[in-house]
Amino acid sequence: MITRAEVCAVACADTWQDAGAALASPFGTIPSIGARLARLTTAPDLLLTDGEAMLLAETTALGEESSSPVEGWMPYGRVLDMLTGGRRRVMMGASQVDRYGNQNISRIGPWDRPKVQLIGVRGAPGNSVNHTTNYWVAKHSERVFVESVDLVSGIGHDRARQVGAKFHDVRVVVTDLAVLDFTGPDGSMRLRSVHPGVDVADVRSRTGFELAVDDVAETRLPTDEELALIRETIDPRNLRDQEVPA
Repeated sequence: MITRAEVCAVACADTWQDAGAALASPFGTIPSIGARLARLTTAPDLLLTDGEAMLLAETTALGEESSSPVEGWMPYGRVLDMLTGGRRRVMMGASQVDRYGNQNISRIGPWDRPKVQLIGVRGAPGNSVNHTTNYWVAKHSERVFVESVDLVSGIGHDRARQVGAKFHDVRVVVTDLAVLDFTGPDGSMRLRSVHPGVDVADVRSRTGFELAVDDVAETRLPTDEELALIRETIDPRNLRDQEVPA
């Protein structure tokens, strides 16, 4: 049986399909599986690191110490070079995201009395104005998909137009329910596909704003080759089901 986590993983992998020799920066278990899967299938030139400063020649299993030969050095300064040069492709998380793709990972609540302090804006502003940025949300809910984010960390399509951010390229959001893009009116969020077993109404009810909805497809299933790679090579410890339970 194909699990929801595996459907999500291939949806994440598809976001790197045309990346070429870009540095992949996945955040989260499912995006990390997706980046590895893309490198082994549709994006063989994708660059992966050991999570610190070394570029790896081989695609290693998730959660295991790498024995791969090192093919390059990727210190923080070089990561910034890749970022500003548009040669990086990131899949970040989002504590909040609105209809135009403005993302918040910094705080929940008002400036003077925040309810929750999160990790700060980190690299989200630079990511979202310099290279392709996608988002992963492990639990689709109205708490994440909000009418207005409490603080803008990653820049959405409306603000990108306002400031003339010509390299802004926020493309999709993959969640445990669906794949969404920004091809709705004025760059607003559109429901592109729902995962098998999910209804359009389910996604709408768990989204805090009106989604653009036209011809909604079903998210594609993994191929036999992709399933074998996920289960035997990339994630033999089945860490994926901890992030998206079967």
